[in-house]
Amino acid sequence: MNHAMTRAELTEKILQIRIDRDLTWKWIAEQSGLSKEFTTAAVLGQMALPAESARKVGAALDLNSHEVKLLQQIPNRGSLGEAVPTDPLMYRFYELVQVYGTTFKALIEEEFGDGIMSAIDFDMDIQRKPDPNGDRVSITMSGKFLKYKQY
Repeated sequence: MNHAMTRAELTEKILQIRIDRDLTWKWIAEQSGLSKEFTTAAVLGQMALPAESARKVGAALDLNSHEVKLLQQIPNRGSLGEAVPTDPLMYRFYELVQVYGTTFKALIEEEFGDGIMSAIDFDMDIQRKPDPNGDRVSITMSGKFLKYKQY
């Protein structure tokens, strides 16, 4: 009996293909027809690719039909295996929330009221910004505001 590949195993396979072929996330996203942010999240197992985009990524990476279907499955989201990330780059995002989380909350609530910023109806853009003191990482996040229901 053959072992059916899991979504986590597919992620590992794609990461290996990316390394072996010296591919960029931007190139993979161009094949999908979607943003580099969404495509990267999907290929890493955090989003489901639409069928046509999954087919295009599958063709670009030489994936089989089962693997293409896996790219379309709704995932179990949450990529961190631990409560506090140990990877230094990811830890800095955790640190941002620890330091500025109350500020984010206070200013969003002052502007919008009692609610949350959606991570479902959400856009993200990551860009490099040249700076004479060292290039800067620019991350723009835009999420729909969802007001808490009053009853």
